[in-house]
Amino acid sequence: MELLSLPSLLLLSTLFVFYVVHFVLKRRNQRNCFMLHYECYKGMEERKLDTETCAKVVQRNKNLGLEEYRFLLRTMASSGIGEETYGPRNVLEGREDSPSLLDAHSEMDEIMFGTLDKLFQKTKGLISPSDIDILVVNVSLFAPSPSLTSRVINRYKMREDIKSFNLSGLGCSASVISIDIVQRIFETRENAIALVVSTETMGPHWYCGRDRSMMLSNCLFRAGGSSVLLTNAARFKNRALMKLVTVVRAHVGADDEAYSCCIQMEDGDGHPGFLLTKHLKKAAGRALTKNLQVLLPRVLPVKELIRYAIGRALKRRTAAKREPGSSGIGLDLKTGLQHFCIHPGGRAIIEGVGKSLGLTESDIEPARMALHRFGNTSSGGLWYVLGYMEAKNRLKKGEKILMMSMGAGFESNNCVWEVLKDLGDKNVWEDSIDRYPELSRIPNPFVEKYDWINDDTMSFVRVD
Repeated sequence: MELLSLPSLLLLSTLFVFYVVHFVLKRRNQRNCFMLHYECYKGMEERKLDTETCAKVVQRNKNLGLEEYRFLLRTMASSGIGEETYGPRNVLEGREDSPSLLDAHSEMDEIMFGTLDKLFQKTKGLISPSDIDILVVNVSLFAPSPSLTSRVINRYKMREDIKSFNLSGLGCSASVISIDIVQRIFETRENAIALVVSTETMGPHWYCGRDRSMMLSNCLFRAGGSSVLLTNAARFKNRALMKLVTVVRAHVGADDEAYSCCIQMEDGDGHPGFLLTKHLKKAAGRALTKNLQVLLPRVLPVKELIRYAIGRALKRRTAAKREPGSSGIGLDLKTGLQHFCIHPGGRAIIEGVGKSLGLTESDIEPARMALHRFGNTSSGGLWYVLGYMEAKNRLKKGEKILMMSMGAGFESNNCVWEVLKDLGDKNVWEDSIDRYPELSRIPNPFVEKYDWINDDTMSFVRVD
């Protein structure tokens, strides 16, 4: 019996070790989230919303008095947005006050199918539409029936067992939320492939009233979007661009001011639009702080965390003693992060985040340039910023990128990627990357052509 028990014990031990190793490796692979490819939308020449076109759109709004007109032009001149952003067809055709369902579908088709066609073309031989296991589409202000995910599935004849998710109402941070959903599904499914499509419909939601807090969306938001291909299959690791390190989400919507600082509504005259209040900055700061309190300990080295803890305990964190590159909370983010992909929501947002985190002009340059070239494209905006970094050959193997997004609710949703190879594709920036950042330094044409908008002696005039 003893002689028989020894081989049995060895066999059982071997099987146990094999099972444990297999389980650990399986769980490790399921936790992987590799980015295989991403594509951003670039409109046709006739869709560009330059200075002249913007002025014509403003002039068409008969609800504006002279002061509202001046306010809009001033905002445009200081927005940080350039001459080559893209607008929706119905606005460019002068139908912003009477959009149709067809306008909304056409805008979505152009962006979604435009980016997906390019994505499948560039990954041909590696991935086909029938290989997609998970599809997530996020569009905050347009939720038709059948859903936009169904529209994508029908267009590309995807499989019957595909898991699809159609997200709405999540604002500019919806892309990171979508990635979080995908990586959570990856934990329960082996060798899966996912698509995340992020965009927004501008045409049907162009504000035609005179409330200044609702006019801002017309000045900042532009047509754009992205499609991202993800997988947890280890066999694609050598083909992947990046690997997801962590995702953190923070929601401060329990606070009434935060909840209502960025909200879709009608003005007093019944004109629908998007309201941005003075509480937006405070809500954004609070949400971002909550998020980073969880995220930074995951990505910064222990040495930096200990240094911060000791410094805080000794109360030595004064503005005069902070070193360049240190954040407002006293942490040197550069010890664990090399690149900062800030949502290009507006010049004030970009500069505010950069200042609070102790970032340099070079750090916030990608976000500023993305805002200048493409405007605020809502949930797709982060990918234009990432594209700029890649087109400028900034991304090297082993470096980490912090993606920071904020959206209605109010939410701050951030994630960190690790670059798996040196990247240098010109992508959507191909025809303009060589002109940046120099192009952004050219004065806005509004400043010269409409210099009278800054003449306060005209404030006595009233045109109602």
